[in-house]
Amino acid sequence: MKQTLQLKLGQQLTMTPQLQQAIRLLQLSTLELQTEIQEALESNPMLELNEDSAPSSEQQAAEASIVGDNRSGDAAEAGVEGEAGERAADAPEQGIPSDLPTDSNWEDTFDYAPAARTGDSEFSADYEQANGSAESLQEHLAWQLEMASCSETDHAIATAIIDAVSDDGYLGAPLEELHESLVESLDIELDEVEAVLHRVQDFDPPGIAARDLRECMLIQLRYHDTDTPWLPQALDLLTNHFETLARREYPLLMRRMKLSEADMLSVIQLVQSLNPRPGGHITAQQPEYIVPDVFVKKVEGRWRVDLNPDITPKIGINSLYSKMVQSNGKDSAFMKNSLQEARWFIKSLKSRNETLLKVATSIVDRQRGFFEYGAEAMKPMVMHDIAEIVEMHESTISRVTTKKYMHTPRGIFELKYFFSSHVGTAAGGECSATAIRAILKKLIAAEKPNKPLSDNKLAMLLSEQGINVARRTVAKYREAMSIAPSNERKRLA
Repeated sequence: MKQTLQLKLGQQLTMTPQLQQAIRLLQLSTLELQTEIQEALESNPMLELNEDSAPSSEQQAAEASIVGDNRSGDAAEAGVEGEAGERAADAPEQGIPSDLPTDSNWEDTFDYAPAARTGDSEFSADYEQANGSAESLQEHLAWQLEMASCSETDHAIATAIIDAVSDDGYLGAPLEELHESLVESLDIELDEVEAVLHRVQDFDPPGIAARDLRECMLIQLRYHDTDTPWLPQALDLLTNHFETLARREYPLLMRRMKLSEADMLSVIQLVQSLNPRPGGHITAQQPEYIVPDVFVKKVEGRWRVDLNPDITPKIGINSLYSKMVQSNGKDSAFMKNSLQEARWFIKSLKSRNETLLKVATSIVDRQRGFFEYGAEAMKPMVMHDIAEIVEMHESTISRVTTKKYMHTPRGIFELKYFFSSHVGTAAGGECSATAIRAILKKLIAAEKPNKPLSDNKLAMLLSEQGINVARRTVAKYREAMSIAPSNERKRLA
């Protein structure tokens, strides 16, 4: 094959390290961004935390001097101009104080306030609970086992039972299987394993280590006072009529137990007060906190979007080191590279904030009905709609809305919550899937307890409102909201 030379013209977007950094910062969550900023402060001597909110002259020069051949590509992915960008730059930012001098006094820097007593403050209790070390369910049960007096054989059996308890608090293995695993090392009978199981079931929380839901609720009823109203009837209901109760055959239950409808309702309310997942509130997982990235509030009749000033510390360029770069000349290659990286990092942070504010503002403008009237007024919207408004690629919109949260008067929502598919209406329009779910939830909440609405009936009610959905679509939306079918929602009035 003969080799030839060809001249070819073309355009392509080069992913420079600076552009890659801007895109990566754009998709980080608030907590991940704070970690990234801390790592940058530790690795780059040119970066520092500023106490004042006003940017330094060096920082302004850094933002103004960053130009290059890839400027157009950078603007295509993360650059934002206009009113949203100006509002992001003008938003107040929370400064973090630097280290105190060694000769400073504690009283001169911090205001003293007397500590609240533990029993007088709900906040102190919440604080201790949130910051205390988490304890797993097995650890909680093992601690109670160590406090109990039992033989070595019973201790080994109880340990095997505790290890078999699931996160919900139920025994995850049959007693026969536990006996087979223990009989190799212990000369015990199945009755001994069951006897130790009953001892473990006396541990906290009530209902722990039960083999099924019926046994779990019976264990919990044993801890009620003997003079509890309707306690004997509740025990009889669970002991002799549990299957009938599970099928919600209330007329049959009233005939068999010889109770009126009002009395039957009181008994069922006592049963429903029991905890079906006794181990659910004991977990070793630490709670995850959500920090909103933007705030939405109504000011003088208009919805206003502001960035959260506390999510990003105010960082700038160290003026002392920056002057050293200018004075050292040829021996400052490391300092020059660090200065350039610091400038790009600050610019990427600013670009991230501007893009986030611009996208959030566009979402609020398009979903104004949601903020005024609720989820039933949500409009159908996809990422392509916002991408056209802000003149960015859909991938950028996806990055900026992932793990970002908006604080509104109606609650805290992830930005992706406002995107949903659409369903056609009888008038030829479109209805958001989020709005349909809200309407379904409202219809189910208003249904008669003893005659719940079926999926087919819900589809007919939606059709009367001009929303054309099939029964299977209603079932899909109902299951997505964790709402039981009509036969499981049936209850006494």
